[in-house]
Amino acid sequence: MDKKLFELGLEKRRATLGEDYVNKNLAAADDFNRPFQEQMTQWCWGFGWGDDTIDEKTRSMMNLTMIAALGKMHEWELHCKGALTNGVTKEELRAIIHAIAIYCGVPQGVECFRIARGVLEEAGEL
Repeated sequence: MDKKLFELGLEKRRATLGEDYVNKNLAAADDFNRPFQEQMTQWCWGFGWGDDTIDEKTRSMMNLTMIAALGKMHEWELHCKGALTNGVTKEELRAIIHAIAIYCGVPQGVECFRIARGVLEEAGEL
């Protein structure tokens, strides 16, 4: 494992998803899934999010559209929270969901609005 990339990944992951979430996730890792947690943190968050070519806000916006296209709504909710942390506004979130509905289908847009409403309410944005 590349320790430097892993540490950068931890920093980026915690900044976007929150320290409590990441620490809880890592603490729950066991011999079965710990290697995945480590590699995902290193690769996705260190290599991917650690590349400063794309800022965190833009990366969050991209992730929301890709994760919605995959239909991974638990991850979408998590990254919706992270997108707000990274500066995505309620109005930008609405526009992102409009694009999701156009390219991924109206039912997916409906699901994203449902989840986003809960995230925005929890964040005090609604």
